Amino acid sequence: MSTAQLESNSAIAEAYLAKGTIGNVGMPGAPIAHFSLVVVPSKNTVSGSVEITQAIENGNTGIFSVKGNIRSTGYGKVTKIVNLEGEYIYSFPPPAIGSILQRFTAYMDIDDSWNGQGGFSYGGGKINNVPVYSEH
Repeated sequence: MSTAQLESNSAIAEAYLAKGTIGNVGMPGAPIAHFSLVVVPSKNTVSGSVEITQAIENGNTGIFSVKGNIRSTGYGKVTKIVNLEGEYIYSFPPPAIGSILQRFTAYMDIDDSWNGQGGFSYGGGKINNVPVYSEH
C-alpha cells in the first residue's frame, strides 16, 4: 500500500458524524439550521448537509451541501471552532417566476460534545449568538 492510501485509510477510520442544530429551537418563527456533518479531525475538514427550517409560510429552504473546517482551540470551554459554507437555489414563490443562487455560511464555537454558541447567514438574513445543540 502506498503512503497516500495509508493516510487516506487512517483519515477515514477516524472520521465521525456530528448532527445537531444551530438556533433558538422552540422559539416560534425562529430559523433553525439542522446540520449533519462528517468530521475528519486529522484533515481539519467537515462536510455534509444543512437544512434550514422556519415555522412561517415559505420558510423552508430545503437541504443543501456544505463544507468547511474545524479547528481545536486547546483551552477553555470552547474546544472547537467550526466554519461552514455552501450554496443553494432559492425559487421565488408564485406568482413570481425564477430562482437565484443563495450563499449560506455558519460558525460554531463548541465544546467536545458539540454544544455551544454559533450563528448562520442565508438569503440576506443573519442569525448570531444562538445555541448550538448536538443530537448525540
